[in-house]
Amino acid sequence: MFLGIKFIFLLLISPFIFLTVRYGTKNRFNKKGKIILSLFFLVIFLIITSIILNQVNKKIRLKKTDYYGEYIINRDFFKGKQSDWQYNSFRFEIKQNDSIYFYVTDKEKIIKTLKGKISSSSPYGSCRIQIHMKDSNYHILKSHPTTYRSAWNFYLVFYSQKFNNIYFKKGHWKPINN
Repeated sequence: MFLGIKFIFLLLISPFIFLTVRYGTKNRFNKKGKIILSLFFLVIFLIITSIILNQVNKKIRLKKTDYYGEYIINRDFFKGKQSDWQYNSFRFEIKQNDSIYFYVTDKEKIIKTLKGKISSSSPYGSCRIQIHMKDSNYHILKSHPTTYRSAWNFYLVFYSQKFNNIYFKKGHWKPINN
């Protein structure tokens, strides 16, 4: 429906734009012509700039396959001992067979592995995951994560009764230097 309205509007407005630009080019040496051409090029520049900015700032649309990989604590949001401790204590991996392995760790040593499955839904065009753990009542995994997207990447936020929000990003665990 909107395509038809846009087409009719374009048919009605394009002759006016054409005649105005033609008048401006014929009178480009006087004041009126310079103003008309300047406004025309300014409008064209603003339209092109808004199209480019819209494409650059558009949030990515995630697919289920985008979630596959290893996740670590995102220490960019909060710095300090608590963030470092969480980084050394929790990480997880989502594999291509839709299984999730949540690791409780002591730095590089894995103390406990909690296994589960993931499923996905796309309520708003971008995929979101749900986690279904096998017989686990672990505080971080009691609810599904929230996915936050930007134009370039995404991160997952889990709610924990002990720590509130815990932020995970894709990445490989490496020892931190303190």
